[in-house]
Amino acid sequence: MRLKQLRKERGISQLKLATDLNMNQNSISRYETGAHEADYETLIRLADYFGVSIDYLLEQTDNPKRSY
Repeated sequence: MRLKQLRKERGISQLKLATDLNMNQNSISRYETGAHEADYETLIRLADYFGVSIDYLLEQTDNPKRSY
């Protein structure tokens, strides 16, 4: 998942991201390390937050643009 890359590119800490999305910082850390996989709802929230497609977030495409 490109979560860590997106977060660092924008200068956002794990804590800020977690706070902004009303999540736990440990969850963000586990998503970034691959220790835990985000559910569909969380993927949508993360993609919306960063303004990218879920496919881009999951490294299925190199095009960050949404198709809708």
